[in-house]
Amino acid sequence: MHQFQKKKFLAGAGLCFILMVGVAATTVQDKKPKPNFKVLPKDISHEELEKIMKGFNVSLGVKCNHCHASSKTDAKKLDFASDEKPEKDVARSMMRMTAKINKKYFSHEEGKAAALTCITCHNGKAHPESKITLPAPPPER
Repeated sequence: MHQFQKKKFLAGAGLCFILMVGVAATTVQDKKPKPNFKVLPKDISHEELEKIMKGFNVSLGVKCNHCHASSKTDAKKLDFASDEKPEKDVARSMMRMTAKINKKYFSHEEGKAAALTCITCHNGKAHPESKITLPAPPPER
């Protein structure tokens, strides 16, 4: 992988995570405690949480029920606190991973987006492609 492509890849995944955390930290927060937050801030506002979740929808091309289980009492609703679906833990792991990569490889100046985000790898697909075709290296001079 070329250095530029590697940086671009890392930049995209980190952007997703940093945007989620950064926006959440700078807005007015709801008074209600949120159940079962393990990566996102426990005091995140409803509006910021919705923005983050919609970002996942776009980046992975999925709907909420991809990670969130159906409610035991009403099948038409989702149980957002439930950890029943393994995809939810995968999402948490991916968020931690992108944050770690961005912290290690990219500077985080105030107001600048992270380099690596969800869409970097997923490109609107629930599962990123396992094979990446890289362009041929430029001829040596």
